[in-house]
Amino acid sequence: MIRVGIVLYPDFQLISLAMVSVFEYANLSLGKPLYQLTLLSEGGGMVRASAGVEINTAPFGHARFDTLLVVGDYDVTETSPAVIAFLRKAARHSRRLGATCTGAFNLAQAGLLAGKRATTHWFHATKMRREYPDVKLEEDSIFVHDAGVWTSAGATAGIDLALTLVEEDAGAETAKLVAKKLVVYHRRSGGQSQHSALLEMLPRTDRIHKALAYAKAHLANELSVEELAGVVHLSARQFSRAFRDETGQSPAKAIERLRTEAARLMIESGNVPIEVVAKDTGFGDPDRMRRAFLRAYGQPPQVIRRATRHAAA
Repeated sequence: MIRVGIVLYPDFQLISLAMVSVFEYANLSLGKPLYQLTLLSEGGGMVRASAGVEINTAPFGHARFDTLLVVGDYDVTETSPAVIAFLRKAARHSRRLGATCTGAFNLAQAGLLAGKRATTHWFHATKMRREYPDVKLEEDSIFVHDAGVWTSAGATAGIDLALTLVEEDAGAETAKLVAKKLVVYHRRSGGQSQHSALLEMLPRTDRIHKALAYAKAHLANELSVEELAGVVHLSARQFSRAFRDETGQSPAKAIERLRTEAARLMIESGNVPIEVVAKDTGFGDPDRMRRAFLRAYGQPPQVIRRATRHAAA
């Protein structure tokens, strides 16, 4: 049985505990208890989350864990000496050490990320770079693994990290089944961006949002201005003006961003041929997609695919 310890501290974010459900559903899917979960804190007892909910925990004690994970909080807080000592001890005895969101700062304060690749919530990336320049921060990644230490971005990214651990322990099919039962996308790849093109454009009106949602669902279409305008019952001129006012960019540029984001996800998530990715995402041919990738990411699709495979290996 794999013993998993999860370290909590006052004002942690409750969403970090979503990864508990991943391990729980892995046990249910396997029909036997692969994971034994223990919520831990410095003194044990009730620990209050930032949302006001209290969670009962066990004290650190002398127990050893195969996998030890630290949750994150809304703000970056100074790690207590007891937590630092416990993390350093775990680093000597645990097979895996990890953190979600700002929990990476706990690992950094304990000196466990020095010289290692890591990530954290994008909002706190600048602070991490400034205070821990010896950390090789990949601020746009969903999660990162380096030499037995795992870190993830904020909020739901802890689910992706936990699904990856389940895949490592019990195989890809079990991880897929767990994701299906949790009704989440099967494990976003670690190199996938923390940001969404739709979220960043953030149109003010439902009309423009509807056009973007339509575009994302029909990327294989031509998606001309006339097609998008017809979806929201505007003339092409009215639509183009409203779209630029609300998003700060032209419809053509926005569609390219949606296509490159979808294509990168396909490239990172499987072995779909580049030609098929280009066709399914509306680029039409690989060369056109390659030029779009160079504009968006500074790298062609083949380089991103090789990097994904290398990280998986």
